[in-house]
Amino acid sequence: MVGVGRSGDLPRALRPAPGDPPPDDTGCVILHVDMDAFYASVEVRDRPELRDRPVVVGGVGPRGVVSSANYAARAFGVRSAMPTAHARRLCPHAVYLPPDFRRYQEVSRGVMAIFGEITPLVEPLSLDEAFLDVAGALRRMGATPAGVAATIRARVAAEHGITCSVGVASTKFVAKLASGMAKPDGMLVVPADRVLDLLHPLPVSALWGVGARTAEQLRRVGLETVADVARCPLPRLRRVIGVAAAEHLHALANGRDDRRVVPDAAEKSVGAEETFDTDLYDRATLRRELLRLAERTAAALRGRGLRGRTVSIKVRFADFTTITRSRTLAVPTDVAREVYATAKDLFDNHVPEGGIRLVGVRVEQLLDATRAVEQLTFDAPERGWRDAERAADVARTKFGLSAVRPASLLPREGGVGNSAKREGGTG
Repeated sequence: MVGVGRSGDLPRALRPAPGDPPPDDTGCVILHVDMDAFYASVEVRDRPELRDRPVVVGGVGPRGVVSSANYAARAFGVRSAMPTAHARRLCPHAVYLPPDFRRYQEVSRGVMAIFGEITPLVEPLSLDEAFLDVAGALRRMGATPAGVAATIRARVAAEHGITCSVGVASTKFVAKLASGMAKPDGMLVVPADRVLDLLHPLPVSALWGVGARTAEQLRRVGLETVADVARCPLPRLRRVIGVAAAEHLHALANGRDDRRVVPDAAEKSVGAEETFDTDLYDRATLRRELLRLAERTAAALRGRGLRGRTVSIKVRFADFTTITRSRTLAVPTDVAREVYATAKDLFDNHVPEGGIRLVGVRVEQLLDATRAVEQLTFDAPERGWRDAERAADVARTKFGLSAVRPASLLPREGGVGNSAKREGGTG
């Protein structure tokens, strides 16, 4: 999903003034719910002594990247996707923590379950945000859209000890903008007849799909605000940014967005990657990291009830050159041994010698594991490995991540690098 409404460009913490009548939410059946500083909020929830301190979650090594920062840290300019080294210069007194993705996934499942109790029309965008279509819930609950949003906010806080912000609008685009403007811990209703009043003063970068390059193209021809794009003749806009982008942005700028909430959108891939603190040259060490990533990826597949046919690796060299290589298997898999064997072969045969700063493993062409057909062939992998790895999953759930692991990983407990995009990432 393309980013929308970069937070630095949007007004924040918008609230109705005391005494103002509640906004008209008629027809505003699309909600966008976004957890506030999700990873950092979970850490503070579980460590109350950190409540009044700046907290930054992400890779803690010299090449780490910030995954999440609470609002105390953001006051010093710390932002997600910022190099951790830069964050430390901005806020040296913050508490810096490595991410615990299993814990975040557990909280995410609980939050998404709340959404699912309210409406079956839930479209998750990531662990910490989702669109909801609550049209049916209004009749069943005898509530207004704003009332449903308030119920969600109260339940998330009561059941999971974190806060969320909710945008309530008639379209997905405006609902997502509104949730960003309501942060932190707020709700913003955008009445259907006030959409343009909200949109038009915003900078062009608030439009869904406008990155730095497109924003610069628009500004170069004098289009600074959403209103400028809305009023720009389409033929001129097409000449500036191309036909498809022009028509997309012109519609959004005029408040038109007919996309529906799509529940259970199929995941395209599952994987994990690691950025190293220093460039690695030793091939044995790199193969060990591939094994670690294959373990994470296969565990994430099993946890989601998925198998995949294509295994790919990603390698970034010291000069930032990046390559990907992939191979499609005869039988879909969720077995780490099979994922690693393929990834290792791709690495050995297609990656030249030299310093490497990042490696990744990903499985694609996913399908529901219950629908995967077992092919009995002479060269089919042994089925016992899947059973063994499932048993290991159970042990790790009960006794922690270190309970069971490949023997070759034991000497290097904890890994050699840090990354903001790790265990079980999806795309």
